[in-house]
Amino acid sequence: MLVVEDDRALGAVLRRGLQEEGYAVDVAERLSEADVAVAVNQYDVIVLDLGLPDGDGGTWCRAQRANGHDTPILVLTARSNTHDKVGSLDGGADDHLTKPFDFPELCARLRALLRRPPDARPTVFEVGSLRLDPARHQVTSAGTIVPLTAKEFAVLELLMRSPGCVVTRTDLLEHVWDEQYTGMSNVVDVHIASLRRKLSGGPRTDENNSSEDPIETIRGVGYRVGTP
Repeated sequence: MLVVEDDRALGAVLRRGLQEEGYAVDVAERLSEADVAVAVNQYDVIVLDLGLPDGDGGTWCRAQRANGHDTPILVLTARSNTHDKVGSLDGGADDHLTKPFDFPELCARLRALLRRPPDARPTVFEVGSLRLDPARHQVTSAGTIVPLTAKEFAVLELLMRSPGCVVTRTDLLEHVWDEQYTGMSNVVDVHIASLRRKLSGGPRTDENNSSEDPIETIRGVGYRVGTP
């Protein structure tokens, strides 16, 4: 998920709250940063402010649609009059929520956007026998549903979004937790170990890769799902 919000404090609150709901979240404070983000990542949904330092979010939304991008966009703005709401929707946004807002309502609206019909639903990620469905918040391994915590789901989603590519511990900390995280230093390793146990169906006692282990450790760098 991409949050485009120039209020740094609100952006941090949104990142933390949405991560606790199990989403992997990037935050852009400018439209130029959002342009870079959407060029290199495929997001399930975008939360977009309208008044940004380097332009208007509504204009950016229309440009995205004109360029063929169909990622669901929820406009989150202090502009509350009917003209602005109609402008957002006519400009290609899928929903419009006015600040101040209730966080549970934001989450409900995001879930509604992710429940779109299958032909418009965000990509389902598949690597080998693993299948991750962001809309249903469901992971299966060889057809069997694997129950994961919100953080475990977010870690696996980030890995499966870049199959065959190494994701560093720093990347995982910044996307699944945040750059201000001050908890235990081995939090990434703990969650990777837990994912390995759940995905392989049994306990693991070391970091050695095996044919049944879907998560490969690249020592000194990070982790990878799938072959390069």
